[in-house]
Amino acid sequence: MSDNEWGGPQPAMVLVRPQMGENIGAAARAMWNFGLDRMRIVDPRDGWPSEKAVAMASGAGRLLDEAVLFDDVPAALSDCTYVFATTARHRDLTQPIMTPERAMEHARAMLAAGQKVAILFGPERAGLENEDLIRANAVISVPVNPGFSSLNLGQSVLLLAYEWRRQVADVAPEVMEMAKTEFVEGAEIEALGDHFEQRLEEAGFFFPATKAEGMRKNLRNMWARLPLTRADVQTLHGMLRQLLRAR
Repeated sequence: MSDNEWGGPQPAMVLVRPQMGENIGAAARAMWNFGLDRMRIVDPRDGWPSEKAVAMASGAGRLLDEAVLFDDVPAALSDCTYVFATTARHRDLTQPIMTPERAMEHARAMLAAGQKVAILFGPERAGLENEDLIRANAVISVPVNPGFSSLNLGQSVLLLAYEWRRQVADVAPEVMEMAKTEFVEGAEIEALGDHFEQRLEEAGFFFPATKAEGMRKNLRNMWARLPLTRADVQTLHGMLRQLLRAR
């Protein structure tokens, strides 16, 4: 569990008895998508290294080169102080059960305090056994469809890696891509309103006279509500000029 290029310590992702090289590769790719690069593999069914895993990992092959192989789960967790286990089924054990979001919040706090954290992922066919789960301090349970709760290995790793990234990355929940323009100032909105009113007045839009003032206010209010860019305003002015020329 080392620091990586995004900064700060990270949990180890422990794949327990994975059955297919392709799924190991998919897990590596998911990890690297979100800045995780410490993989541990316990007793892979088809042996190791795996050409299929490398092919599936695409640009994340370095994770596989640096993955550490273990014979059993206790060996893979020997240096860990806190272990999460992912499972879709609760196995009658007394353990905290956390959502992925809560678990990664907890993991971040423990890692910041100097603890070493691991996340266990079970084999594709049946998931983790009780012998694996009893070594976990807490269980991560995803709120999936109870009638179809099975996630494949790559999906499970992707989900936890994404939640981890959300905890450590300072990402705004929403941004506006301006596409080489900028929002206009109030004076330009006023000028656009004036232009529209002039053309609408010429077209006889403000009728009857008793409602004209309210119609003008509604138009001004509409312009104020719209987040117009300079490109938007230029386009609207151009439309009005073209309509005048065509007439």
